[in-house]
Amino acid sequence: LNKPEWYLTQVLMWIGNHSKFLDDKIQPILDKAGSSVNAGLEFSRALVMLILEKLAADIPCLLYDDTLFCHLVDEVLLFERELYSVHGYLSSFPSCMHILSEESCFQRWLTVEKKFALEKMDSMLSSEAAWISQYKDITDVDEMKVPDCAETFMTLLLVITDRYKNLPTASRKLQFLGLQKELVDDFRIRLTQVMKEETRASLGFRYCAILNAVNYIATVLADWADNV
Repeated sequence: LNKPEWYLTQVLMWIGNHSKFLDDKIQPILDKAGSSVNAGLEFSRALVMLILEKLAADIPCLLYDDTLFCHLVDEVLLFERELYSVHGYLSSFPSCMHILSEESCFQRWLTVEKKFALEKMDSMLSSEAAWISQYKDITDVDEMKVPDCAETFMTLLLVITDRYKNLPTASRKLQFLGLQKELVDDFRIRLTQVMKEETRASLGFRYCAILNAVNYIATVLADWADNV
């Protein structure tokens, strides 16, 4: 259960190792027979079906172990990325995202995603470098004077988007968007709390860093507004 990468990698190797044989030997036979079947894709589809069976059996066994469940999700997302980008798998075919979209599994995924995101926010705001810009010494890069915590937070949101963007239904994606909106509001509250501690020194370093963080986040969110 703690090594889903073993069978996921094995399937990717099988697909890669057989592609030349399927293209050179099997596809011409299908073409000659007037079939529209793509040998390589059908081979991939059959192997993915085996993975879906394996996932359906494994997921109930690790649903309430955060570490194992997160590891499984991470490995499945990596597998899906390679399956589509390297092996040309079709989005109309069955995929692991359908398994992750099933109610009990999906709700668990949302829960652990939120848990780890909040932990990350705790650590980024308690860091000694939280209010310092990574690029403070490079003026042409650092026009917005973005503190490290704001940049890390926006990267966190971007990573979450990247993880859920291939979900098969818009309703599931919207639930993840709801989580991101919660995180933005949580971050806003945290900034407000820090700002209240700094009101006596409104021209101080940290107060200015908070204003820069808010400006940066608002600007990035406005840029993302075009992303359906």
